[in-house]
Amino acid sequence: MRVRKLTLAAMALAAGLSLTACQNDDGGTDQGAAPPAASTASSSNGGSESAGTGSSGADGADGADGSGGSDGAGKTPNGTGGTGGTDGAAEDGKPAKCRTDELEITATDATVGGDTEGTVAVDLRNGGGRDCTLAGYAGVDLKTNAGTLSAKRTGQQATPVVLKDGENVTFGITYPMNDSGGSGVRITGLVVTPPNETKSVTLDWPGAATLPVTDGSGTPVRVGPMGSAGQGD
Repeated sequence: MRVRKLTLAAMALAAGLSLTACQNDDGGTDQGAAPPAASTASSSNGGSESAGTGSSGADGADGADGSGGSDGAGKTPNGTGGTGGTDGAAEDGKPAKCRTDELEITATDATVGGDTEGTVAVDLRNGGGRDCTLAGYAGVDLKTNAGTLSAKRTGQQATPVVLKDGENVTFGITYPMNDSGGSGVRITGLVVTPPNETKSVTLDWPGAATLPVTDGSGTPVRVGPMGSAGQGD
C-alpha cells in the first residue's frame, strides 16, 4: 500500500508539473505572438494611410490636372480666343491688325512732272467688314529682269493707322528715274506685304518701265510708312 501511495503521489506530481509547463508554453506563445501581430497591424495601417495619402495626393494631382490643368488649358483657349479676339480688338484697345485678305491693294503712278525721282502710291482699302489697324511699314519688292529688288525704309516714324471698314490709307514708293540713256533694269511687277503679315499681293508696276543700273552699293528704291503721301513728305 505504501508503494502504491508513493506511485500515485509521483504521478500526481508529474501531472502537475506537466500542466504547469503547458501553461507556461501557451503563455509564452501568446506573449511572443502578440507583439508581431500588433506590429503587422501598425504596418498595415501605416501602409493604408500612406496609400491613402498617396491616393489623396494622386487625387490632388488629378485635381491639379483637372482644375489647374483644365482651367489652365481652358485659359489657353481663352487666350487663343483673345488671339481670336485679335480679330476684334488688340491688347491696347485698338482694333486688331488688318489681314492681307481684308485689304484691297492697288498701285498708281504718282510722279509729278519735274520730280527727280519717280513715285508710286500704294493704296490699302479696308474691305473686311470691321475696323482694323495698320502699323509700321509694308514690305515692298520689285520684280525685275535681274531678280527681286527689295525696297529700303525711309526711316520716318511709323504711326499706327486705324482703318474703319471702307476707309483707305496710302504709302509711297520712290525710285530713281533712268536718265542714263541705257536700257537699265526692267521692272516686271510689284509685290506688297502689309505690315505684320506674311501673305503678299502681286501687282502690275505702274511706274517707269526701268531703273538705272547701279553699282550694287544698295537698293535705290525707298518705301515710306503707312500714311505717307507721294514721296513720303
